[in-house]
Amino acid sequence: MSDIIHLLPDSIANQIAAGEVIQRPASVVKELVENAIDAEATHVQIIIKDAGRTIIQVIDNGKGMSETDARMAFERHATSKIQQAEDLFALTTMGFRGEALPSISAISQVEIKTRTADREIGSLITISGSKVESQEPVSTNEGTCITVKNLFFNVPARRKFLKSNETERRNILLEVERIALAHPDIEFTLYDNNATLLQLPPTGLRQRIAQLMGKNMDQQLVEIDIDTTLVKIFGYVTKPEHAKKSRANQYFFVNGRYMRHPYFNRAISVAFENLIQPTENPNYFIYFQVDPNSIDVNIHPTKTEIKFENEQAIWQILMVSIKESLGKFNAVPSIDFDTQDSIPIPVFDKDKQPRSPQLDINPNYNPFEQSSYMQPPKMNWETLYNDFEKEVEADDEEIESKPSTLNFSDEKQNPDDSATRDAFPDYYQYKQKYILTSVKSGLMIIDQHRAHVRILFDKYLRNIQRKKGFSQRVLFPEMVEFTASEAAILPTIQEDMESLGFELSNLGSNTYAIQGVPSEIENPNVVKLIKSMLGNLIETGLDVKSEIQETLALSFAKSTAINYGKLLSVDEITDIVNNLFACPTPNYTPDGKKVISVINHEEMERKFK
Repeated sequence: MSDIIHLLPDSIANQIAAGEVIQRPASVVKELVENAIDAEATHVQIIIKDAGRTIIQVIDNGKGMSETDARMAFERHATSKIQQAEDLFALTTMGFRGEALPSISAISQVEIKTRTADREIGSLITISGSKVESQEPVSTNEGTCITVKNLFFNVPARRKFLKSNETERRNILLEVERIALAHPDIEFTLYDNNATLLQLPPTGLRQRIAQLMGKNMDQQLVEIDIDTTLVKIFGYVTKPEHAKKSRANQYFFVNGRYMRHPYFNRAISVAFENLIQPTENPNYFIYFQVDPNSIDVNIHPTKTEIKFENEQAIWQILMVSIKESLGKFNAVPSIDFDTQDSIPIPVFDKDKQPRSPQLDINPNYNPFEQSSYMQPPKMNWETLYNDFEKEVEADDEEIESKPSTLNFSDEKQNPDDSATRDAFPDYYQYKQKYILTSVKSGLMIIDQHRAHVRILFDKYLRNIQRKKGFSQRVLFPEMVEFTASEAAILPTIQEDMESLGFELSNLGSNTYAIQGVPSEIENPNVVKLIKSMLGNLIETGLDVKSEIQETLALSFAKSTAINYGKLLSVDEITDIVNNLFACPTPNYTPDGKKVISVINHEEMERKFK
């Protein structure tokens, strides 16, 4: 039997590694920009065409590379950051594995121009599918310019699975935003098809957040700053009244690197407990500085999942610091005591001597003397009996003149009797949250909010699909500034937004004017509503048109549906029940939550045994 095990060619091995590191155009942008930051660049330009499919170019003014280093950088596991195994546990740079450039060159056509400050001539290298095609001297600026063309040109299966240009562009924006938030002292510029998407001059952290999230964000931020021997935590959380349903603007950074950390996210949720609704989430921009030896950033190829040595202790520090900051900056609602009917309590004055109250006492008072208490009046029983008979007769006449609302006879009660329906309605609202009604199999319980969400979702989805929304013009258009990622997605869904009844006019620079709103909305915070809908789309990363339409319809339905705690009239309850059972799938909301529950007779009888 012949041998069957052999070594993979470098080109195939690099393509496999690329599958782990390079998942989409945004992955290329992330790796190249992080390399520019490691090269101590102060200005990074990103240029993309066709959302990175055709061209991704990253230009920096960093240290640059020598001719030899530029060639070695594309070899597998080539790195300047690690000399020995111990270095893996003391990392302070962004890239360190030596996989990014060889992985990128394995599935694209790459051109690199680079020059160091001590040389007048730089180096130009062209690579295609891991194969070096040329290397020659070139006149270029100090720093590095890397151009990646035709991503996945030799892996058509991977290219086929790329999403639409809008989705890929949005992912690139998200990656650049994360890096820009981690490095506010660096200038970033992002161009897409010759249009400027981001222009971020160097600034402070709070100003960088406002640059990316909009000027209004600056008024919402509460500062976090605590320094311990274990960890330094700083950054910002938003005030409780600005909490949102989506998790779009939640950022953790450790030692300048973006990370995801559900455990620490729970600490923030606990800090905001009882300050916001359970379905809402605060925005936050939290930065950790720890000893590199106490974390492991090498557990995932994209380096976004990080393991901490002292997670529980840091969790407590984070939670307490946020609670303290919310209280310090008066973000926690104060208790307003009702003093209208309270007894005035004088302020204590040590210079004044207290005195006992003066009472007006009659020393000659004797309660047992006849003159000292009132005798009960003599009762005229004959008069009292005559008055009682008259009242009974009057009551009998009044009762006979009114139709009876209760029928205790053996005859069947008339179901069309309106008075009977008022006395015994078909539906009962319990705790202003559930609708109860009797059915053949037992007792039916309907969640009023979820039922209304189900009804409105079907209605709004039909409006979007039929392009038949009803809008009411606003007297004074409201201006709203979107983030770059929000503005990038708006053109793709604007037609569907108009089908819901929103009218938005593009004023340029990511700013829109709200000219009209859906007629169903009553006294809305339209800006918050639109941003919530966009946040849901960004968070889910949807691409298929039908899925986007369903997400829009569901977001709008959740925002406009009746909430728990609303007292409903009999007519409102009846309308909800009738419209619910006219839906194709009344039992569940569009996102799979139960709407209806039935307690059968047997279950009820067991409770009384």
